[in-house]
Amino acid sequence: MRKLAALAIVTLGCWFGSVAAETPNAELSGALTSGGLIIAEITGATRVELNGQALKLTPDNRVVFGFGRDQHGPQTLSLFTDEGREFKRVIDIAPREYKIDRVDGVPQQTVTPDPQQQERARREAALVWKARNDAVSERLDFLEPAIMPAKGRISGVYGSQRIFNGTPRNPHFGLDVAAPTGSPVIAPWAGKVIVAENDLFYSGGTLIIDHGYGVTSAYIHLHKLHVKVGEEVEQGQRIADIGATGRVTGPHLDWRVNWRHQRLDPALVIEHFSATATNPVPAELR
Repeated sequence: MRKLAALAIVTLGCWFGSVAAETPNAELSGALTSGGLIIAEITGATRVELNGQALKLTPDNRVVFGFGRDQHGPQTLSLFTDEGREFKRVIDIAPREYKIDRVDGVPQQTVTPDPQQQERARREAALVWKARNDAVSERLDFLEPAIMPAKGRISGVYGSQRIFNGTPRNPHFGLDVAAPTGSPVIAPWAGKVIVAENDLFYSGGTLIIDHGYGVTSAYIHLHKLHVKVGEEVEQGQRIADIGATGRVTGPHLDWRVNWRHQRLDPALVIEHFSATATNPVPAELR
């Protein structure tokens, strides 16, 4: 059910003293690359930090974390025993290459929103940021195998970026699934709805669901929402319909996954944390 990108039962460090102690261990699953979600099973430790940031342990001693689009290189996982001893392991996160499209001669008014639209977009971005920042529940939904939230052609991939008239735009942080307006969107995990907005400037109809321990998922450009804020949803439940709302050119689902404020690659979630254990993105688009 879960594809292991790394299996590490390792010595995380050493300590100096006269009495031997059990060395904490970590077993990692997930993609050790930019955009990867990682779940670690911990033994022999009661506290865990990633690069100095505390990670909350689940009741069965697991932690979850992830790395954004441009995060790579050595990352330090620290395990602490009851006695306060620290054991460190350096995790090497591999970089990725992304598709970059350069488009020149685009009228500027179609590239940059007017000041009023920019102010609206800033307010809405703050709303989404706060919802993710407050998503600190102890739900365990993310530990279940994930499923794809929609059926259709993969039309956009994580990490890709366009450069209009020499100016880089924000990278794409989702997995796009093209399908007719009204096609169903289902929950890839169970969870609790924390954002349900019908008309945000950039993303149009938007849902965000909390799956626990900082893991959230977002669904944007929706035609219709079937759930509301505070509602508990089950895995596989129809939560929305695919649409073409917000700033888009055609109907599709833009599915996103976050750990805290790190934007992760949904395709890697399906590849490493689903029953299919396959990447849904065709090889030629990766």
